[in-house]
Amino acid sequence: MSNSALTDDQVDVELKKLVQFIKQEALEKAREIQIKAAEEFAIEKAKLVRSETTTIDTVYERRTKQASLAQQITKSNITNKTRLRVLAARQAVLDDVFEEASKKLSEISKDSDKYCYLLKDLILEGTFVLYEKAVKVSAREADYELVNKAIPLAQEEFKAAAGFDISISINESDPLPSESSGGVIVIGSAGKIVVTNTLEERLNLLNEESLPAIRVAIFGESPSRKFFD
Repeated sequence: MSNSALTDDQVDVELKKLVQFIKQEALEKAREIQIKAAEEFAIEKAKLVRSETTTIDTVYERRTKQASLAQQITKSNITNKTRLRVLAARQAVLDDVFEEASKKLSEISKDSDKYCYLLKDLILEGTFVLYEKAVKVSAREADYELVNKAIPLAQEEFKAAAGFDISISINESDPLPSESSGGVIVIGSAGKIVVTNTLEERLNLLNEESLPAIRVAIFGESPSRKFFD
């Protein structure tokens, strides 16, 4: 086999082949790097998109909840304010009703016959509460005559119900004020137990005990009420 040296032309051809091979390898390597970079970019982009989407969804959900809560609070505040205004308006009407009733208390005693029987009932109620054999009655001095008429009637009814006599006398040492609308205070047990049955006190009791029924009579049943006495 001949070991003769390559000619210049042959060397030039071999060099060109080598250069072409290196270029081809470089191009393929560059394409591989480009493809891998594109894949990594796509992966990172997808990760960023998912991350940002999650963040946006979280922020949107939080803000939606905050907006819903704020809306509920606002609605609740408006409802409460409206309810309080309605209650205040109703209470004002009820106050006017009882104020008007208070003004008319003094008119009750003008009908002496009816007032006498009312005094009897007020005295009788006090005697049943005390349930003693002797009581005293405080009244307006202007009512003494009617009270004296009412006492025997009360005594008679008490004895019929209780089965024993009761002594009822006017406590003239401590009359009701002249500006009182009337009624009586029944005193027993040597002054230790007192049943206040003045007209003012009866109106106060009516205010406290009958207010729900009066409210229903004026305004009707509340649609939100679930329980009844």
